[in-house]
Amino acid sequence: MTAELTAAPRVVPGSRTTATVEIVIPVLNEERALLGCITTLSAYLGDDFPFPWSITIADNGSTDRTWEIATELAERNPRISARRIPVRGRGAAIKATWGSSTADIVAYMDVDLSTGLESLLPLIAPLVSGHCEITIGTRLGRGSRIRRSLKREIVSRTYNAITRHVFGLRSTDTSAGFKAARRDAVAGLLEAVEDDHWFFDTEMLMLAEHNGLRVHEVPLDWVEDVDSRVKVTQTAMGNLKGLVRVGRAIAAGRGRVDVPEIPQLRATHPDAVLAEPRAATLAKFLGFAVIGVISTVLYTLLYLPLRVPLTPAGANLVALVLVGVANTEANRRWTFNRGGGHRLGLHTRAAILFATTYLLTTLAVTGLHLIAPGSGPVVELLVLIVAYGLMTLLRFVALDRWVFARHRKESR
Repeated sequence: MTAELTAAPRVVPGSRTTATVEIVIPVLNEERALLGCITTLSAYLGDDFPFPWSITIADNGSTDRTWEIATELAERNPRISARRIPVRGRGAAIKATWGSSTADIVAYMDVDLSTGLESLLPLIAPLVSGHCEITIGTRLGRGSRIRRSLKREIVSRTYNAITRHVFGLRSTDTSAGFKAARRDAVAGLLEAVEDDHWFFDTEMLMLAEHNGLRVHEVPLDWVEDVDSRVKVTQTAMGNLKGLVRVGRAIAAGRGRVDVPEIPQLRATHPDAVLAEPRAATLAKFLGFAVIGVISTVLYTLLYLPLRVPLTPAGANLVALVLVGVANTEANRRWTFNRGGGHRLGLHTRAAILFATTYLLTTLAVTGLHLIAPGSGPVVELLVLIVAYGLMTLLRFVALDRWVFARHRKESR
């Protein structure tokens, strides 16, 4: 069951501001830090924050005095509420509190206050003005000033480099515990995000960028909390698994969610089509590569026994035909995730691609015998495998951009 103390109405009397802001503090066994954090944060908000605000302490299953302190703070201040979340994990706490919020803008920050509070207003202001749907703090962007251990620095920079250069995210720092969003814009994203732990942030940003939401970054002054409970290496490995999972989901067409239209984009580019993110292309290529390795092994097992009764060109043709049909069906089902549809047209286009592959591999083996007469089956096979490998990239692009792209249109 969820226990909750509800805050008083979150509108400052007499204020001209219409945007309300709810700041979530996820906590798990933080009895030492919680009182100081909330005291400091509420004092700053009361003195220097121009928007109507509230604080929600999201207790994620604490077994120490955290919940007791949270309820005491809520009883003292009507702008503070305490809520118990029955599911462990920072992502679960944020999804539950943001999802049930009635504020215009939702935010969250870590209880250690590693981020300077002077960054809070720059985090919220672009959301109030309507210039973006999500804002994130970055420790790796221009203007950021950070102080942390060498291990965390290396792991963080490596992970974020992977998210940008491999999976195509534009955000420079996906994991900083300092983010905000327009509640109406991220409602659909929260329902689609599966992770309940540290990968929540990255998954939300991947889906946000994939669905065309605008993400704005705010440089941070950030000091590492030496008492942090985060297991950096273990968390990074879990995040890498999450990247592959979300990339495959996007590639399978499961990454689309209901998000508000962006007026500026609709007005200036009414027929705009968002490019497929690199995460989806990478996930498809990984699936294609696995099927390609299996196909190469199968081709080898077929070619060698066929080479005895047939000529090199004949053995190559039979092996390619059998492997080509199986390869196309495997890629249709698992790499490009296509169900039924007009399979005849699909396989006709695949046959044209097959003919190209056969022509090039046959030229390769014919050229071998012209250059080195008397070459045996093993040398022939090596040359064919090299030629087949060189065709892999061309085949992937052709399947993605032509064979299955046409199949997608026919299915629609």
